[in-house]
Amino acid sequence: MTTPQLTLYNTLTRTRQPFMPLDANNVRMYVCGPTVYDFAHIGNARPVIVFDLLFRLLRHVYGADHVTYVRNITDVDDKINARALRDFPDLPLNDAIRRVTEKTEAQFLVDAKALGALDPSIQPRATDNIAEMQALIDSLIRRGHAYDAAGEVLFDVKSMPDYGQLSGRNLEDNLAGARIAVEAHKKNPADFVLWKQSADTEPGWDSPWGRGRPGWHIECSAMSERYLGQTFDIHGGGLDLIFPHHENEIAQSRCAHGTHAMANVWMHNGFLQVEGRKMSKSLGNFVTINELLETGAMGGRAWIGDVLRLAMLMTHYREPIDFTVKRLEEAEAKLADWQRAARGAELTDADGPDASVVAELADDLNFHRASVALDFIAKKANRDEGNAKHCLAATIRFLGFGLDSLLTSDDGWEEPPHIATAIAARLEALANKDFARADAIRNDLSDQGISLMDYKDETGQRATKWEMKR
Repeated sequence: MTTPQLTLYNTLTRTRQPFMPLDANNVRMYVCGPTVYDFAHIGNARPVIVFDLLFRLLRHVYGADHVTYVRNITDVDDKINARALRDFPDLPLNDAIRRVTEKTEAQFLVDAKALGALDPSIQPRATDNIAEMQALIDSLIRRGHAYDAAGEVLFDVKSMPDYGQLSGRNLEDNLAGARIAVEAHKKNPADFVLWKQSADTEPGWDSPWGRGRPGWHIECSAMSERYLGQTFDIHGGGLDLIFPHHENEIAQSRCAHGTHAMANVWMHNGFLQVEGRKMSKSLGNFVTINELLETGAMGGRAWIGDVLRLAMLMTHYREPIDFTVKRLEEAEAKLADWQRAARGAELTDADGPDASVVAELADDLNFHRASVALDFIAKKANRDEGNAKHCLAATIRFLGFGLDSLLTSDDGWEEPPHIATAIAARLEALANKDFARADAIRNDLSDQGISLMDYKDETGQRATKWEMKR
C-alpha cells in the first residue's frame, strides 16, 4: 500500500505544504492543553478532537510507535490561585490549589476520553518542569535576550530582529497598541514576563531571581523542549493562542538556543460560537463538555461524546464553527447511519481504514471530503457489497467513533448475548416481585452504559428494550 503524502496548512508560512518530518521514525507534535482552573468548555473540545484526529492520521502513516504527541497540563496560573482562594478559603493555599487542579484535571481527562480522544504519548504538568523553565530563563539571560528588573525576569523583544513572524505583528504595531501606563521597569512595553515574584501567600519556587513562579509562555517552551527537543515537527492549538502565547513561545525557544525554528509547522483550529453568538457566561450560552455530555444544557437532552466529536469535525478545523442543536442532530443522524450500515462487522486490531478516506484526511485534515467517501462506503455496505461493511467499521473505529454507541434494540441489531440474558433475568425477577434483584440487574447494565426501557407489547405483557446511554 502506498503511503499517502500529508499536506498541512502552516500558519507560520501561510501556505499549504507537504509535510516532511524531521525524523520519520519519531514524528513529534506538541499541543497546548488546558489550564486546570475550571471545567473545560465546548470550545476547548475542538483542539482535543482536531489534534486527536491528526495524531491518529500520523500514527497510521508513520506507525504508532513512531509518533510522539505531547499535550500539557497547565497547573500553575494566577487564575488557579484565584479559584483556589474563592472555593477553598479555609484551606492553606497550596492545599486549595491542589484541590482545584486535581479535580479539574481529572474531569478534563474523563471528558477527553468521552470525546473519543486517544491519550497523548506524554501529558506533562507545568509544576513538574520548573527546573527546565529556570534553565531556559538562565540561557536567555546569558544570551542577552532577557533581563532582571524589579524582581521580575522579562524577555527583551527588541533583542529578536524577526519577532512577530507567526502573528504578522511587528514590534512597532505592538508598541503602538500598548497602553500608556506601562510598567516602569520594562525596557519596552511589549516585553513579557518569564519569572515573577511570589508573595508569601502565593505559590512559588526558589530561583536565582528570588522566590517566584513562571510566566505562562515559558511553561510550554520548557515542556516541549524536554520531551520533543529544541526543534520539532508540529505545534498546535487554538487560533486565539497565536498571539501572544505562541509568538512568545517561539521567541523564547529560538533565542535560548539560537535555532532557526521551534516547530516547523504551526497549526491552529478556528473559533467556536454557540447558536450564532460568541460563547459567554453573561449571554447564558457558556457550556462545558461535561454539561453537554451529562445534562440538557443544549436541546434539553444529553449528547454522547461520539456525536459531539462528529459535530466538531463536520466543519473544517481552520474554519469558524457555529455549534448548534441542529448540528448535533445532524451529526447524530449521520453517525447512526454509519453504525447501522457497519453493524455485525467483526474487527481485529490489524484492520485499518479505507484508503480513500485516509487520502482525503491527508489533505489538511479535510474531514468533509472524508465523510463523503465514508457515506459512499456505507451505501455499499447497505447493499452488502464485497467487504464494504468490514471496511466501514474499520474506518469508523480509526476516526475515533464507537461502532454501536447509537444503536438500539429497535434497529434490528442482534443484541449481545449477555444483554439478552440480563434482560430475561430481570423480567423474571419482576414477575416474581424480586424488585431488589431487578434493580441490581438494571444498575449493573447502567454501569456498562446500557439504558433499559420497559413497555407493554401487543399482548399487554411487560417487555424491555435497551439502548446505549446518550
